[in-house]
Amino acid sequence: MKQQNSERADKFLWSVRLYKTRSQAAEACKKKQVMIGDVFVKPSRLMQEGDEFKIKHPPVFKTYKIDKILHKRVGAKLVKDYITETTPQDVLETLDIINKNIYLKRDRGTGRPTKKERRDLKNFFG
Repeated sequence: MKQQNSERADKFLWSVRLYKTRSQAAEACKKKQVMIGDVFVKPSRLMQEGDEFKIKHPPVFKTYKIDKILHKRVGAKLVKDYITETTPQDVLETLDIINKNIYLKRDRGTGRPTKKERRDLKNFFG
């Protein structure tokens, strides 16, 4: 029987908007992307006030603390009343650097030829 101050992991992660759907939250738990302490969480694991949990954002884990348990999904502005992100600043900086390096601009003419360049090569060679 469920206590009032606890909620299933998949439902809680969905209700605080860390995942778009409850099935995505359950899938993340099954794929070992959610931890409480040093233990990977199953979707049915009960989360309680005061628990600290981690969610994997490759290659790092973001850390959150549960301030209050909620049983229904809330608006994005209200999420800060229920969880607090406690991820260390150096981890956030690492993630920021990685995200910035993904979208580097490729200079024209480097790498794979464009469709127009491929047509020109085909016409030139034969």
